[in-house]
Amino acid sequence: MITKHKNIVIVSDEIYEYINFLDRHVSIGSFTQVKDQTVTVNGFSKGFAMTGWRLGYIGAPTWIANACIKIQGQFTSGATAFGQMAGAHALLSDLGPTHKMRDAFLKRRDMVIGLLKEIPGMQVNHPQGAFYIFPNISAYFGKTAGGVTINNSDDFAEYILNEAHVAVVAGSAFGTDDCFRLSYAASEEQLREAVRRIGVAVGEMV
Repeated sequence: MITKHKNIVIVSDEIYEYINFLDRHVSIGSFTQVKDQTVTVNGFSKGFAMTGWRLGYIGAPTWIANACIKIQGQFTSGATAFGQMAGAHALLSDLGPTHKMRDAFLKRRDMVIGLLKEIPGMQVNHPQGAFYIFPNISAYFGKTAGGVTINNSDDFAEYILNEAHVAVVAGSAFGTDDCFRLSYAASEEQLREAVRRIGVAVGEMV
């Protein structure tokens, strides 16, 4: 138990708090046993679609928060006034629009999973939140197309970018070289076309 080690601090990134397809989000900082050992990191870019406004916050024991203020004050500027007003409005307003966005992401997730499963060799996971799919593509390793041999996820991502003109992220960036990451934070039309292109490109591998 972490509670036995008071020198351990839990840092919990909860940026996808509102994009959760399972149940109500539960923050680890809400448990009294570890409350004073927890730093909760959150922001507005995901749950409130405020990407690019660079507004975030932490919930932490006072001594950690004060230390963060000392460091932050030396290398970042203050958050914009309009961003702070928007953030306050988001937190105090009805979450109906956020829930609609979550439901739209769930619909897109299911659509993309279904489309990817139609591609031979694609092993598709079933994420329960956020807006990414992380399929296993190890079945394609060793195959060749257009003079390119796919040995890892970086090769796969580069091949898909060059041949299908779809930008994906290699799983090596996340410590899992057998996979790649595809975001479904786009329109259904764009997603259908992207997966279609990926399927065509993969179909050319031998």
